[in-house]
Amino acid sequence: MPQLRKDPILKQWVIISPERGKRPSDFKKVETAATDDAEHCPFCQGHESMTPPETLSFRTAGTAADTPGWWVRIIPDKVPILIPEGDSNREGIGMFDAMNSIGVHEMVIEAPDHNTTFSNATPTQVKEIIWAYKQRLLELKKNPRYKHLMIVKNSGAGLSALSHAHSHIIATPIIPKRIEEELEGCREYFHYHDRCLICDIIKQESKSKSRLVYEDDNFIIFCPFASRFPFEMEIAPKNHFPFFEMLENSMVPLFANTLQIALKKLETLLPGQPYNFIIHSSPCSDSYKDFYHWHVEIIPKLTKTAGFEWGSGFYINPTPPEDAAEALRNVEIK
Repeated sequence: MPQLRKDPILKQWVIISPERGKRPSDFKKVETAATDDAEHCPFCQGHESMTPPETLSFRTAGTAADTPGWWVRIIPDKVPILIPEGDSNREGIGMFDAMNSIGVHEMVIEAPDHNTTFSNATPTQVKEIIWAYKQRLLELKKNPRYKHLMIVKNSGAGLSALSHAHSHIIATPIIPKRIEEELEGCREYFHYHDRCLICDIIKQESKSKSRLVYEDDNFIIFCPFASRFPFEMEIAPKNHFPFFEMLENSMVPLFANTLQIALKKLETLLPGQPYNFIIHSSPCSDSYKDFYHWHVEIIPKLTKTAGFEWGSGFYINPTPPEDAAEALRNVEIK
C-alpha cells in the first residue's frame, strides 16, 4: 500500500508507492550522448584560451595562469546566471519586487583529462576538488554582498551540454527559498528541543540502519525517510558543523572519500544514470550556526516530475528508501 511520509525539515509530504516497483534493473541504462569531444572540449588541458580567465587553479609550480599544468581549475561561467559587477538596484514594480542578478556563477573543471569523473578519479584528485571548493568559497564569503554559497553538480546526459566533468559555484545576494525552508524547519525544531534537527536525524539513521548506506566515525550516507526520488542519498558530517567552507583541513580527505563512495555505489548500481549533487551550507552569517547543519543531497535523475507533482507539491517515489538503501549498501566497489 502507498504511504505518505513527511519530511521533518521541509514539512513536505512524499508518496512512497512500492506498487510501482522500481528496482535498479527497472531503470534503463543511459547512453551518454556527449555534445563535445576531447579535441574540441574547452575544458581539456591545452584549451585554456577557449574559456574565460581562471579565478583559481591548482597547478604545477612555475606554470602561468590560463596555461597547461593545472589539475583543478575554476573559471567564470560563459553564460552566467549571476554577475558580480554592478549594484543590486532593488526596486518595486507596482506590487512586485525586482533586483539585478548580482552574484557569482563559476565552473569548477574537476580534472584536466576529458574522461575523469568523480567515480573513476583517484582519491587524491577528489580531495583536490574538495580543497578547491573550500578555498574558493572562503574567498567569496569575504564579500558582504553575498548571503549564501552553494555547490551544484549536474552530471550526465540531459543535464549538461559538456561531458567533461565540472561543477558550479554559486553565490547569491539573497538566501534561496529552499534554504529558507530548511532554515525554518531546523529553527523550529531547535526552539522546541534545543537540539539540531539534522544531528537527531543522523543519530536515528545510524541507530536504525534500515536506510543506512555507509558510515564511519565522521560521516554518514543514508537514504532520507521521505525520499523524493528513487535512490536519493544524503551525506552529512556526524558532528555539528554549519558551514561546509569551514570544514577542518583534516576532514577534507575524509569527506572526499565519503562522497566518492556514494557516487561509486550509485554508478555501480545504476550505470550511466544522470544525477545532481548539491552541497547545502549555512548562509554567510553566524545567526544560523546553532541549528543548521551542512549536508549533501545526491539526486539520481530516474523519474520525471509530472502534472500531479507540479499541481500538488507532492513527490511520488516508486522505490522505498529502505529498499534503495539496502541495494546501495550491498554494492561492492573497488
